[in-house]
Amino acid sequence: MASLIGGAALLQARNKTDPARAVEHAVAEAFRIAPTLESFVTQPDSWWPDALNTADLLPARVLKKVAVAPGDTLMQLLTDAGAEPGDSHAAINALHAKFNPRKLKVGQEITLTFERNDADSYRLFEMALSPSIEREVSVVRADEGFRASETIREFNVDRARVAGEIEDSLYNAGINAGLSNSLLGELIRIFSYDVDFQREVQTGDRFELFFDRHYDDQGKTVKTGRIVGASMTLSGRELRYYLYQPSDGGEADYFTPTGSSVRKALLRTPIDGARLTSGFGMRRHPILGFSLMHKGVDFGAATGTPIQAAGDGVVEVAGWNGAYGQYVRIKHGNGYATAYAHMSRLGVKSGQRVRQGQIIGAVGTTGRSTGPHLHYEVMVNGKQVNPAGVRFPSGRKLEGREYERFRKHVEGLDQEIRGTPVLALLNRGE
Repeated sequence: MASLIGGAALLQARNKTDPARAVEHAVAEAFRIAPTLESFVTQPDSWWPDALNTADLLPARVLKKVAVAPGDTLMQLLTDAGAEPGDSHAAINALHAKFNPRKLKVGQEITLTFERNDADSYRLFEMALSPSIEREVSVVRADEGFRASETIREFNVDRARVAGEIEDSLYNAGINAGLSNSLLGELIRIFSYDVDFQREVQTGDRFELFFDRHYDDQGKTVKTGRIVGASMTLSGRELRYYLYQPSDGGEADYFTPTGSSVRKALLRTPIDGARLTSGFGMRRHPILGFSLMHKGVDFGAATGTPIQAAGDGVVEVAGWNGAYGQYVRIKHGNGYATAYAHMSRLGVKSGQRVRQGQIIGAVGTTGRSTGPHLHYEVMVNGKQVNPAGVRFPSGRKLEGREYERFRKHVEGLDQEIRGTPVLALLNRGE
């Protein structure tokens, strides 16, 4: 037995930096010397080497990942994870040199490293987080307190061309092509002025987009920029739009090949990714049980889904409105108004000025409703009309020298698009 203990102590000394290996060797030696498997299992104390200190089996450092939840403070996160309040305070003070903790967003992941302080306790050694894909900030324990540092990651940048065929929905086709939700949302917003996604998109229709992308040395896309060109082919009809920055300092926008802005006075669909559940016209009311004129359109979506203002304007009504539940009405120019009903929460107040695309509330099922959805109305001179049948006023039209400048921009962009191979799946980085 003495030889076993002595051998284990020697192994422990040789493997001080690798306690797992020391355990493996010690247990293997004990099992070899034990007379039977039964005695090794039922009488472990007889064969376990006394000289092997179990405290040495604790790892030198431990990693712990935490995520910011609503209402969290960084001080609370660190102390809840096991850091001493004094260490937490010192680490946060050091972090201020590179990053303001007040800018932490819900969902932000933070990696904490704890180091062994003595035989059975740990102390905070490092805190690291990535405020963006290009930037990592860390705070490391130094001789006196903590020291902050920053690493800027550099990625390769080019333009990617992705195309796909629609089988059941544009969303699913985009996901199958590797597009992110943000890129898909931008694509939908670009075409939402001219395309009724519930009625016009059919199986076999196609889409294509051309955009800036950042990728690592393995070819994996880590970040995407704005779409600079996009097209959809719907039942043989092609719609093609280009991002263009006017020379007069106007806002960059998407234009048709003839120089007309795709932006219209109002959005046909003020909610992303929803499905049309009820159209405009006579219908049998699902609650009242008899036929009534349905003076709007319904979009089914999960409770909490953001609702956008269909156009620039002023909020006329924001509050409870009988069977409509939580309700918002916005007055736009040229006799147009839009209304949004059954909302779960409101994000605007009466008299407030809003911009097209601004979030004004969220989908709900308040008022006379059978489930979460948005009831959307378009009014012209005070009368509800079918949104699908309205020709909304167009935005800017490029003319003269500005149009010639735009035309040259389009020619160059088309040439660049043709010279870029189509990626079968964006995230593969082919």
